[in-house]
Amino acid sequence: MNTYTGKQLADLLQREEPDMNLRTIRYYTQIGLLPPLELSGNKRVYTNRHLEYLRAILTLSKSGESLADIQEKLAGLPAEEVAKIGDRLRFYQTEHIFRNETLVINEDVMLTVSPRISAELKSELVETVNRLLKGGNTP
Repeated sequence: MNTYTGKQLADLLQREEPDMNLRTIRYYTQIGLLPPLELSGNKRVYTNRHLEYLRAILTLSKSGESLADIQEKLAGLPAEEVAKIGDRLRFYQTEHIFRNETLVINEDVMLTVSPRISAELKSELVETVNRLLKGGNTP
């Protein structure tokens, strides 16, 4: 199990999310968004588990969740589920968004697709999503 100081964890996360900093990590720790720190010898340290929680927190906050909602969602979740949420962080990163094309269906629904998707398939996706939004589920 890897262990980190708060600074090391902040530096690691800044590669993925430039706005993340040590102050934010300490704040999340203080308000209980992160699990309690672990002991390594006589020092309190962060671990990979904390890294997964921070990635999940970033993902949920980027999707519009409040810190209170995030705390409620993460409470009692198994570690695997927290990690799955954190794995989605890449979908919210600027370089991912710029690499892909965003298709706006309506003010509530957008699809992000790879540039490898054909124009025909994009059109079919838009039609299918529109049909589903209108309540029709048959092709």
